[in-house]
Amino acid sequence: MNNKKRKEKPALRQGISKKTGLTIFTLVMLIMGVIIACYHNPLANQTDELIKKIIACTLIAAAVVAVLKFYDKIILLPFELYQNRRLIWRLAKNDFKRRYAGSYMGAIWAMVQPVVTVAMYYVVFQVIMPQKAQLLGDGIEVPYLVFLTAGLVPWFYFSEALTNGMMALLEYEYLVKKVVFKISILPIIKIIAATFIHGFFVLVLLIIAFLYGFTPSLYTLQIFYYSFCMFALVLAISYTTCSVVIYFRDLQQIVAIGLQIGMWATPVLWQLGSMSKKAQMLVKINPLVYIVEGYRSSIYEKQWFWEDFYSTMYFWIITVVLFCIGALVYKRLKVHFADIM
Repeated sequence: MNNKKRKEKPALRQGISKKTGLTIFTLVMLIMGVIIACYHNPLANQTDELIKKIIACTLIAAAVVAVLKFYDKIILLPFELYQNRRLIWRLAKNDFKRRYAGSYMGAIWAMVQPVVTVAMYYVVFQVIMPQKAQLLGDGIEVPYLVFLTAGLVPWFYFSEALTNGMMALLEYEYLVKKVVFKISILPIIKIIAATFIHGFFVLVLLIIAFLYGFTPSLYTLQIFYYSFCMFALVLAISYTTCSVVIYFRDLQQIVAIGLQIGMWATPVLWQLGSMSKKAQMLVKINPLVYIVEGYRSSIYEKQWFWEDFYSTMYFWIITVVLFCIGALVYKRLKVHFADIM
C-alpha cells in the first residue's frame, strides 16, 4: 500500500502541488457560489429562484467537501488523461478507423448513418404522419423536422458515447491485463471516437436547418460549446459505468433500458415549453435537457448559453460532482479489474 502511494505522489508532483490545487478548486467553487447567491432575475418567480440557489450551493458544498477529502484519488485521473493526451488522440483515431475496417466504403458509413436516420424520420413525421411546425414563445415557427433533428443529434451522441464508454474496459480486456498500460484512457478513447461520428450528424443538422431558412450565425458556434458539454458529461458518467459493469454485467441491460426511457424523459421529440413552469423545473434536473435545448437555441432560438444562468451553473456543478464520483469509484474498483476479467 505504501509503495503504491510512493509511486503515485511523484507523478502528482510534476503538476501543481496539492495545496495549490485545493486552493484553486475551492476558490473557483466559492466564486461560483457567490455569483449564484448574488444573481437576481426580476422576471423570475422568487420562490423558484431561491430553490435553484439552494440546490446549486448544496452541490457546490458537496463537491468541495469531496475534493478536500479525496483530492489525491480524484486528481490522479485527470492528471493521467492530460499526460497521455497524444496517445489518447492516436488511439481514438485508430478506434474510429477500426470500426469500419474491412468494409468497402470505410469511414463513409459514418456519414451514411446520420443521413439515413434523418431521412427515415422525415418520411415518418413529414410524409406518413405530418407534424405541425413548433411555435416558439417569440412567435417563430420551426418546421418539425428541424426541431426533431436538433434534439436527436445530441441524443444520439449521448447514447452512443455512453454505451461505448461503459464497454471500453471490457472491449480492451487485453490492455486492462497489462500492468504498464494506463487503462484510465480507454473510456475517453471510445468517447472521442463517437465524437467523430457526431461531427457528421451536426453537419447534417446544419444542412437541414439551412434548407428550411435557418442560416448559420454567431449563435451557431455554440454547438461546439454544447458538444463539449456533452463530452464532459458522458466522460464523467463513464468512469462509474465502465468500472461497475466489470463486476455487474447486467448494467448493460439497465443502461439500455434507461436510454429508452431517457429519450422520452428528455425533450427530444416534444417541446419543453408545452409544460408548466413547475414541471419544467422538475424535468431540468436532467442535465441532458440543458444540452438538447442548447442545440436548438444555437440553430434557431438565437440565445447565448449564459443567458440561461441557473441552467448553465447547474450543469457544470452536476458534471463536476459526477466526475468526482466516477474518479472515486474507478480508483476503488480498479485494483481487481484484471482478476475478474
